[in-house]
Amino acid sequence: MQTIKTKKIPRNHVKAEATEKHPAQVEVYYEDVVVGNWRTIKFSGALPARRVNELLNRVDKLQEAVKFAREEANNHDITEQKVGSAILNYLFS
Repeated sequence: MQTIKTKKIPRNHVKAEATEKHPAQVEVYYEDVVVGNWRTIKFSGALPARRVNELLNRVDKLQEAVKFAREEANNHDITEQKVGSAILNYLFS
């Protein structure tokens, strides 16, 4: 989409020339002058349906794995681990 920027510039139009007894009759009008133009490009952040379905399937698998892991972890003594980056890498790979 291309847009044009204009600026109104005042101009004078002489209706009647000046004489010895009367001043000139002048009318002011505004003229549009192009100052510049620019283009607008709009991007969409929407994902294709196939990619959305892939992500949803991965989230479902991850939910099931977390439920199973929590059930197993309740039966064992474990040390705390940080796995946030590994989970995000799996989801968005």
